[in-house]
Amino acid sequence: MARAADEVSVHLTIKNHRFTPERLEVPARTKVVLVVRNEDSEPEEFECLPLRREKIIHPGIETRVILGRIDPGEYPFFGEYHEATAKGVIVAK
Repeated sequence: MARAADEVSVHLTIKNHRFTPERLEVPARTKVVLVVRNEDSEPEEFECLPLRREKIIHPGIETRVILGRIDPGEYPFFGEYHEATAKGVIVAK
């Protein structure tokens, strides 16, 4: 996790149709930027319904998803193209 003036960047990797890590702990009420890298040979879509965020990540690409300031709680996310294996949770404390 890198901090820059009230902003936290967390990294998420897609490989073998799975997100790593599957559990992301972030500080609550701090601007969170998720940096997602797709190491698979197919696109995947990061989707977090409670936070209303979705983004297609193409193979070999790293992209940022701004989650914003998150209230304390747990927010499940998944990969829409491989829902059975690509899933996880963001935990804001």
